[in-house]
Amino acid sequence: MTTVVTSGVFTSTNPGISPVSGLGTDYIQWGSAGSQSGYQFRGAAADVQLDGTEFVIGTFVHRNKPTTVTPSRFDVQLTVNVMFEDGSTTDLTFSFHHDETPNTTGTSPADDDLVDLQTFVHPQPVTVDGKQYRAVLSGFERNGQIVRQFRSPEGGINFAHVVCMFTLDEPDVVISGLRYQGTGTGQADEYVEILNQGGAPQDLTGWKVEAKPTGYSFPFPPGTVVQPGQRYRVYTNENHPEYGGFSFGSSSEIWRDQGGIARLVADDGFVVDQSPYLDKGFNKTGAP
Repeated sequence: MTTVVTSGVFTSTNPGISPVSGLGTDYIQWGSAGSQSGYQFRGAAADVQLDGTEFVIGTFVHRNKPTTVTPSRFDVQLTVNVMFEDGSTTDLTFSFHHDETPNTTGTSPADDDLVDLQTFVHPQPVTVDGKQYRAVLSGFERNGQIVRQFRSPEGGINFAHVVCMFTLDEPDVVISGLRYQGTGTGQADEYVEILNQGGAPQDLTGWKVEAKPTGYSFPFPPGTVVQPGQRYRVYTNENHPEYGGFSFGSSSEIWRDQGGIARLVADDGFVVDQSPYLDKGFNKTGAP
């Protein structure tokens, strides 16, 4: 574990936008004077584990005012300076894609500005204590959920944590979440979530998610690849494209409320990860 302190500046936009101010600072603004929108990055201090464990690298702030900028869709580059407890530093570069949506009444989700993460893996390795790691962004954290698109309501000051991880330059896919108690008949909104907390992509062809003891199994379609920092969810009977669009397609519940186990199984049958829940006679070492 190491402690880091971060700060950040917005260095450029692509393509260049007009009017714009604040390049080279932690607060970039665009639009006409008196009605400017903009991004601010607030650094953080965090204890960091170098094993793919997520941490908050800073806070993203979008001050969203009705404004006009040309062009209305552009990328904003952010450079984050990370200082380690031994005094060494490294700069990480990521970019955000901004969609300055038409400004109307602000009463519809269609009026919200959209911010997408465009780069998730810093291109150069980071050396800590003589060992090389990859810096990977997981996404924006709001209300306990980590997403890759941040929806920013018009006319507000909207916040999200930016979540990062330091990991080895290899894939590392784990079960990162399980919603086993859904709502409604058949509990269609239940899901199991997997996360690639490694620094390289993983081809999931031949891999599957298993539900014990109900016996349900979901094979990932051929050619499915999970990128570093990316999350996929397999829902019981819903479709969510932002999480891969995967579903068991079952009208019956997959995850019994009395307890069970979620398993992630590789194409050779190896159990890559498993997650018992409610601890009803199940455990990781003696799972049936």
